[in-house]
Amino acid sequence: MSFQKVFGTSPDGSWRAPGRVNLIGEHTDYNDGLVLPIALPNRILVTASKRDDGRIAVASSGQRGVIEFAIDDLAPGSVGDWAAYPAGAAWILRESGYPIGGANLLVESDLPSGAGLSSSAALLCATFVALLGLRDLEVDPAEIARLAQKAENQYVGAPVGLMDQMASMCCTEGHALFFDIRAMSTDQIPFDPPADDLALLVVDVKAPHRHVDGEYAARRKSCEQAAAELGVPALRSIAFEDLDDALARLSDDVVRRRVRHVVTEIRRVEDAVALMRAGKLREVGPLFTASHASLRDDFEITVPELDVAVDTALEAGALGARMTGGGFGGCIIALVEASAADAVLSAIEKAFAEHGFSAPSSLAATPSAGASRVS
Repeated sequence: MSFQKVFGTSPDGSWRAPGRVNLIGEHTDYNDGLVLPIALPNRILVTASKRDDGRIAVASSGQRGVIEFAIDDLAPGSVGDWAAYPAGAAWILRESGYPIGGANLLVESDLPSGAGLSSSAALLCATFVALLGLRDLEVDPAEIARLAQKAENQYVGAPVGLMDQMASMCCTEGHALFFDIRAMSTDQIPFDPPADDLALLVVDVKAPHRHVDGEYAARRKSCEQAAAELGVPALRSIAFEDLDDALARLSDDVVRRRVRHVVTEIRRVEDAVALMRAGKLREVGPLFTASHASLRDDFEITVPELDVAVDTALEAGALGARMTGGGFGGCIIALVEASAADAVLSAIEKAFAEHGFSAPSSLAATPSAGASRVS
């Protein structure tokens, strides 16, 4: 799609923001825990030109037509569908006092939507860096991530955490982002599988997301209920060494299992970071597998497609595999010897055909840099 053809003017620049995949640390973010995402090479690209009439026009290569709105008229709910994301970015910038003036925005993507790779956060972050970049406004990447979270929470109405936006803004090439939600601190952890003759496979199992909103809310409520019952601000406050005592104080078995997942998952993130820092990447694999078992048995958010993909990857020689993302669909990741990558993918495809599942798709998960200007 030509920017000139859509808007009748030449662009002033292009900005990109990547999707992400979380290596380990699932459903720990709203428990003040630890997460370890990487940015993907797949991204949302926003090509833009300045306007000075206080209006923003947005178009997408995947949608028909142009949607236009006045910045001063924006309020939560005033723009819907996919355009709510760029509208939300403009609204938050206006509310925060940034003089963005107006813009034409063309959105393009090679990031699969609905796969749990955070295309919504990437769209928001790409819009933020484009609108700010057009006016040569320099804002700290972590602050942009916080603004993007506010836009999704307050304008779009999605109760998301901060991990996706931080990954899209703050990741660096060849590293995983060690993000401590309670401390609001980040650290770059070396993670470069090809340097160790390894590959990280991301496989979209193409399962329809089942009851995601209600189930997500139920998991979060269970964690909050447990924290209140245990008298702590969040489950992060429960030390791994004190887990058995904490579980014994809980009356409900379902809540007990939810707590066990969160506390052990936080420990697995700590162990994974220690191994990566020591250059022992192959030893991270079993932590992935243990994470999946916990998500399947204690947090109960896997579906047959995810379980079959993980089990098949392990049977085909993967060093470790797990579901990643919110669950009930989405993707798995598998850490494999580079020489075995094709065989593992073929085995998963064969297993899916035998089970009558939709054919999966895969992409290369090379740890990539966060949002930036392209041209």
